[in-house]
Amino acid sequence: MTEYVEPLGMRILIRKDEPRTQTRGGIVLPDSSEIPTITGRVVEISVQVERNEDFPIRKYDKVLFHPKNAIPVDFESDNLLFVVPVDDVVAIFRRPRPERSKIEVDTDDDLPELEP
Repeated sequence: MTEYVEPLGMRILIRKDEPRTQTRGGIVLPDSSEIPTITGRVVEISVQVERNEDFPIRKYDKVLFHPKNAIPVDFESDNLLFVVPVDDVVAIFRRPRPERSKIEVDTDDDLPELEP
C-alpha cells in the first residue's frame, strides 16, 4: 500500500521548483547568492479547496506562493514538498488559450444560383 499526503482544510500540497543556479541570460550564480524560489507545482489539493469556487487552483497548476506559513513535508527524498495555506498562494501561472479559428461566412451573391 503506497502512502500519500492529503492536505486538510484550506491547504494545498506544492512541490517546490528547483532553485535557479543560472539566470536566463546565462550568468552562473554562486551558491551564496541563491535566489529564493517560491514557485512550484500543485501536487494535491484538499477537498475544501476543490469544492470552493473562489479558489481556481487545480492539480498540476504552477503557482507562486509566500513561504512564511508553508510547512515542509519530508515525504519524498528527491522532492521538496510543502503544505501551503491557500491564502498564501499569490499567483497562478496561466498560458493563454489558443483562439478558435473563426469561419467567415460569405454572404455575397457570388455563389451560382440553383435552378428549381
